[in-house]
Amino acid sequence: MRLTQGLLALALAAAPVCGAPAQEAMRGLDLTSPDMTQAEMTRAQVEAALHAVPGGRGADFAGKRLSGLDLSGLDFTNANFRAARLNHANLSHARLDGATLDQAWALGADFAGASLVKASLFASQMAGANLDGADLAGARVTADFTGAHLVGARFEGADCSADEKNQSMGLMRATFKSADLTQADFKGANLARADLQFAKLANANLQGASLREADASGADLRGADLQGADTSGLDVDSARIDTASVPLLAKAINLDRAHRE
Repeated sequence: MRLTQGLLALALAAAPVCGAPAQEAMRGLDLTSPDMTQAEMTRAQVEAALHAVPGGRGADFAGKRLSGLDLSGLDFTNANFRAARLNHANLSHARLDGATLDQAWALGADFAGASLVKASLFASQMAGANLDGADLAGARVTADFTGAHLVGARFEGADCSADEKNQSMGLMRATFKSADLTQADFKGANLARADLQFAKLANANLQGASLREADASGADLRGADLQGADTSGLDVDSARIDTASVPLLAKAINLDRAHRE
């Protein structure tokens, strides 16, 4: 299965998140190659690998090519998908609690209704993915969700803040640029320095969340609950906000340039 030109553009646009070295590597990567679009296992073989692990948990799929597979509903609790290829795979309603998806490729993948509680998504590429209703409570997230669908997704207590320890790799942070986060739940989440540019956050729950120095320029924050949120340094340039939320955004920057409705 070939990646669409739209997803290819999204992935290339996401490259600066990981800094110049990663951007150069992206330019030399063929996202339409068999390595990125074809699977080396069948669903039956994946299920067999799960059953081979005592208790059925913690299976190792690191580096595996699983793109395009229907893996919906399977239990991948504590599984290792580090650097795996999951582009356009169907993982809807799968259980990935505690799973490692660091540096995994999941462009256009379907995680709708999946459980990723306390999962690790470090430098994961998930542009254009569908995570509507997914549960990422307590997860560590520096993934790229550019253009992804996350309607009603749960990030309660998740750590989506920038990773200050990997400056040599560029600024590693959660990227939700142009993502649909309508009614998403970020209660108590850490979104410090996250990229929320042009994201749809209408009616999102941001109670007690840290939005310190995050970039929400052009985002839709209408109806978002910002009670108790740390909005110091939050960039709301050209963002759409409710007039009633202005006091809660007193520490934000470019508040005078936000569109009040």
